[in-house]
Order: sequence, then structure tokens, then C-alpha cells
Amino acid sequence: MEATPKIEPIISTTMADQVEERLREYITHKAFRPGDAIPKEVELAEALGVSRNVVREALSRLRMLGMIDTKKRRGMILTQPDILSGLERMMHPHILGTDTRKQIFEFRLVLEVGQAALLFVRKTDEGIQKLEAIVKQESQVLTIQEKVDCEIAFHSALYEMAGNETIKRFQAMLMPVFEYVVEYETDHDFHTVGSVTHRDLVNILKNGTPEEFTSGMLKHLEPHLLRLA
Repeated sequence: MEATPKIEPIISTTMADQVEERLREYITHKAFRPGDAIPKEVELAEALGVSRNVVREALSRLRMLGMIDTKKRRGMILTQPDILSGLERMMHPHILGTDTRKQIFEFRLVLEVGQAALLFVRKTDEGIQKLEAIVKQESQVLTIQEKVDCEIAFHSALYEMAGNETIKRFQAMLMPVFEYVVEYETDHDFHTVGSVTHRDLVNILKNGTPEEFTSGMLKHLEPHLLRLA
């Protein structure tokens, strides 16, 4: 029996899909910048040879993505897209599958380890003092929930110290999943501390190097990483 030929399948797309793709290509090819006016709906329909309804649907999709907006007296303009807004609306642990939650948690662990260079460039005495206050509070906690709260507060303070607004926003977006996993581990007696503690990490920030911090964070997160493996 002859083997099935390796041919790419035909992908069915709607007219609105095609118009959306053409508009993206047009905006890129013309090197539009945020604030630039784009052609009117009727002009686009005529140039593309489609109805205004099809163009309107494609433009509506771009508007939902934050790529275009309508301004009084100016018409449609290109805007700076908000790349995280759609994710923010969906990032809730109870509407995400187990595999997705696991992958998001893994991604957050990668961010934790990878922020060392930024921390050492942007650390301040005030930021160090905030971390030390959390460590002190952590040493006095009496309940598991208080311990979880300190864990979250410490790592959130590190993101704040790193000073990258996109990373901070992304961290805040991932927080519900992070809280969910940490609380799950705690409830199932999985929550153990790595060989490097929060206090150790603060000491490295004060007196060590970015390389030592990266190594320390890996050891701090080792219980999570072993369970994921």
C-alpha cells in the first residue's frame, strides 16, 4: 500500500480572517507608529475588494487586541497594544487545567531564578530593609497560612525591587496560580524549605554576586523543582 503523501493540509479561513491578516501586513509594511492615522473603513474596503462589514469585523478584532482606537476628529489610529490585558482576564487557577497551572508555575520559577542581574543593578537600602522585615515577620509566624503569606510577600518584594514594570505586571498576573500551588503543597504537606532560606537570599543580595544569588535561588526553589520533575 502506497504511503500517504506528506502534503500540508488546506486551512480554511474566513474572509474576515484574511482581511485581518492583510491589515496586519499593511500596518507592518507601511511602518506605522502608535498615534499614526490609518485609512478609513470605506477606503480599506475598496482597496481590499470586500464589503465594509467584513472590514468592520476585522477592525473590531484589532481594536479588541488594543492595536487600534478611534479618536475624535482623527478617526482610527494605531495604538500601543496592551499585550497582557487578554491574559489577565483569563489567569485564574479555577478556570485553568492542571497541566496549564503546572506550566505557569514552572514559568514563574524561571522568572524567579532569572531576575538576579536586575536585582543587583536596582537594589536599594529601602528594598533590602523591606525584605528583612518580611524575614523577621516570617520567623514569628504561628500558622501555615501566615507562612504562605510571608512566602508570597517575599517573592513579590523581589519582583518590585527588580523594577521592570512588565515583569511586575506579569508577576501580579501569575500570582493567583502561584498562591494556588503554594497553598496546595502546604495542604498536602509538600511545602518544604530549600537549603537556602529567605534570610540567606537577603544576605547574598547585600554581600554577594548575581551568580551566587542565581545559585541560591535554585537551591531555595529546589523542593518545587524536584516535585515538578
